[in-house]
Amino acid sequence: MRAKKVWMLGVAAACCAGLATIAAVPASDAAPVPAPAAQRAADFTGYQIVKLPNANVPNFQRRVVRCPSGKHAVGGGAEAQGNDAILVGSFPTDDGAGWIGLGRQNKYNDVGISVYVICANVS
Repeated sequence: MRAKKVWMLGVAAACCAGLATIAAVPASDAAPVPAPAAQRAADFTGYQIVKLPNANVPNFQRRVVRCPSGKHAVGGGAEAQGNDAILVGSFPTDDGAGWIGLGRQNKYNDVGISVYVICANVS
């Protein structure tokens, strides 16, 4: 029996575009509060999923998939495959242009790891 562990993380910058800080103003200080400056929505054109297919690698070895040139990671995930497989990490690269996945198996020296990155043009 093959065990699978899947973790997906989707991050969309647009989810927080409309948030603004709201301050309580006492009635005695009822001066008009200016509206927050208009915020520009993120440009998510060129949406693309790039997959690094499953491959066996030594336990704890990172597998990295990168977005095409000019695109940024807006989400991603990884999958650990094999008996007793455990996904140890799934996170973006430091430069924000790719995704990293790593895992391990308790009874074996290697583990199957697949990595996915969701890419888009972000202005």
